[in-house]
Amino acid sequence: MDATYSPPQDPLVILHEDAEVLLVDKPAGLLSVPGKGPALADCLMSRIQAAFPQALLVHRLDRDTSGVMIFAMTPYAQRHLGLQFEKRMTRKTYVARVWGVPEEKSGEIDLPLIVDWPNRPLQMVCHETGKPAQTEWKRIKDDGTTARIRLHPRTGRSHQLRVHMLAIGHPILGDPFYAKGPALDFPRLMLHSEELRFNHPQGGRSVKIRAKAPF
Repeated sequence: MDATYSPPQDPLVILHEDAEVLLVDKPAGLLSVPGKGPALADCLMSRIQAAFPQALLVHRLDRDTSGVMIFAMTPYAQRHLGLQFEKRMTRKTYVARVWGVPEEKSGEIDLPLIVDWPNRPLQMVCHETGKPAQTEWKRIKDDGTTARIRLHPRTGRSHQLRVHMLAIGHPILGDPFYAKGPALDFPRLMLHSEELRFNHPQGGRSVKIRAKAPF
């Protein structure tokens, strides 16, 4: 994996903004929060806070994943949203392109995950010590060699979608950690957070925010 960090300089794409929440479309290749050291300081959080100093972190997306991310605009909203993520009250929908075509039209992956310590930050399936992880998936279309998949993670483990799709023999295209051979030969990780459903901190109404996949 290329160790040099050169994040895209795309302007912020605001999907929704009000007094309690801010939703943006994160570009692929940009860290959600700062990494260690000044070379990894540029991130979505710092760019958001430059424009919205009051914005607070709620969750993260992997550096190479694009799509919908929510930030809180008040401490109350941060607590409210944090509990929703913790209690799995939010519903996240991802779109991915994977290597190969799954035989089934849809399915569920229930495989426990844990960090692969000698190779961290990689994760792996481990039935002895792994934490529970479940992903629902549905095949949307295919071209005979690759397939477009819609994914609904029911848990929020690190690299969950990436490891789960690898585990069933269909790695996500362009994945610098888990794809090999021709599956790696793509300009980016083909994984996008397409939609987030949550209960608004003010009044509790259900809100759905979407961002179209750029691939």
